[in-house]
Amino acid sequence: MKRIVVKVGSAVLTQDGTIALERMQALVDFLAQLQEKYEVILVSSGAVAGGYTKLQLDRTILANKQALAAIGQPVLMRKYAKKFAKYNILTAQVLVTAANLNKADDIQRVKNTVETLLKNKVIPIVNENDATATDELEVGDNDQLSAYITQHIDADMLIILSDIDAYYDKDPRKHTDAERLKVVCEITEDELTKEVTPNNIFATGGIVTKLKAASYLLNNQKDMFLASGFDLGDVKSYMLDGIHKGGTLFSHKC
Repeated sequence: MKRIVVKVGSAVLTQDGTIALERMQALVDFLAQLQEKYEVILVSSGAVAGGYTKLQLDRTILANKQALAAIGQPVLMRKYAKKFAKYNILTAQVLVTAANLNKADDIQRVKNTVETLLKNKVIPIVNENDATATDELEVGDNDQLSAYITQHIDADMLIILSDIDAYYDKDPRKHTDAERLKVVCEITEDELTKEVTPNNIFATGGIVTKLKAASYLLNNQKDMFLASGFDLGDVKSYMLDGIHKGGTLFSHKC
């Protein structure tokens, strides 16, 4: 059975300072379907935003961000657990730091945990441990984290669900003639060094962090699929029906 990592960003999971419960439910419905065909690991943003719904602190201050993550992570997990329970699916929290992903022993322990969870049909929900991470020891964003997790746990593909529905030849917000790139086989250095442009107060990146994740995976002979997290039609079509309607496939097999 193929192993799939699905990453969902804060822009999808939050709206107007609170968790977007309808979008979360749509995500859970999709993951329950996906689990019928694949082993599924979820990398979920939203802990800091979840904490902000309970306590409004300035998240530009590291200590505040860590406190918000500590408040928000259990909030997020409770909501996921409740929604997955409808499908009799258990979930598990897996928190990692950059330090974990730089040590072979730690990587193996994370992998062993995830393997055991998957063997028992539990969906691991992975996030960076923002409550203890420092500027020097943080992965930086969940796009990068999801790419590292995909590589280290021997997953076959990463799916990123975002407010960015695909990769275009130019910024579609600025250019009406922008065209979607259906399949991308190579990412240039120029594309990887563009200015990061987050679209959401709780987001930490934009298209550039997704391109960096895709480039890392392509270099490790793995694929990535980028699609909208607001309308899951494209990812459902690709993953469940095998039809590539929308979204962008970053493929190492070109």
